[in-house]
Amino acid sequence: MSTSQDGAVRHQAVVPDKVPTGEYPLIDNDPHFNRVMRYTRPSDWAYGAAAGAISPGLMLYWERVSPSFVGKGGFAPIMRLSGAIGATAAFVFAYSRSTSRFYGIRENRREVEMDMREMVDKVKKGESLYGTSEMTEYMQGVAHRNSRYSATFAHVLLWPNFVNHPYHGVDTAKYYRQAELELEQERTSREG
Repeated sequence: MSTSQDGAVRHQAVVPDKVPTGEYPLIDNDPHFNRVMRYTRPSDWAYGAAAGAISPGLMLYWERVSPSFVGKGGFAPIMRLSGAIGATAAFVFAYSRSTSRFYGIRENRREVEMDMREMVDKVKKGESLYGTSEMTEYMQGVAHRNSRYSATFAHVLLWPNFVNHPYHGVDTAKYYRQAELELEQERTSREG
């Protein structure tokens, strides 16, 4: 709210973060890179490997169909480049598939369970849910605003989150409630 020179009060509209609604639950709208890699499914790596094999596979096919005749050792650098492009594509493909589960774009029951287990264990140990950072709160917010939902555009520019910050688009109270339930169950099982 601000006041202009004529004394009138002007209100600023507060626009909440846009939260996509999908078929699956949102786990994290800005997951840390390490977390995405830990949650990556073997099927993601398999699909990534298949996508990554396209580039060197096509180069081998084209060389067989129409040889380049560049002389001895001329084809090897092209294959190395194709292999590097394929490996990069495999990684980006697997990373994007894994991150889309955090966003709730893909089926994510396994990740929801892993997330709940990881966070409840952190609550029980008294640790920070999303890690600690030496950055100022303002800079953590800047990092979050720059990388939130960035994996949806990873095919053009890969921009993973490497910053620990508290802004993840989910209500963390569910982790604390679950931890309380589990601690209560542990207490009653010890007493009974």
